[in-house]
Amino acid sequence: MIKYTLKCDKDHQFDSWFQSADAFDKLVASGMASCAVCGSSDVNKAVMAPRVRPARNAAKSDAAPKPGPLSAPLSAAEQAMAELRAKIEASSENVGDRFATEARAIHDGDAPERPIIGQARLDEAKSLIEDGIPVAPLPWAGPKSN
Repeated sequence: MIKYTLKCDKDHQFDSWFQSADAFDKLVASGMASCAVCGSSDVNKAVMAPRVRPARNAAKSDAAPKPGPLSAPLSAAEQAMAELRAKIEASSENVGDRFATEARAIHDGDAPERPIIGQARLDEAKSLIEDGIPVAPLPWAGPKSN
């Protein structure tokens, strides 16, 4: 197992464990590695110092740092964003790529009114807005995968 400090394109840093260096490379290449804070899939290794283990027969030090969480938001704003995301995802139905169709059906009264989240192409979102259907982009990149 290998632990990397990772950094996304939004400058969030977090740590994650991988089976090997090759396993990390494969996950990144397949788009399956994502930021633990914002969900961005543009993730790379951050600059990090090597961690050298003492010899096995060396006396254990009581002053050794205790491991912390693998990832945590860096600021109060990031923590608030994570809480907002959790609340929205818990109280909404994720309709995936059917978002534009479902939003239009709700607006027209052809589907029950409910909060929904999902993905829409730019042209679909513009069409919804032009037709007076209230929609708004969410400030994160998509579903969590970590």
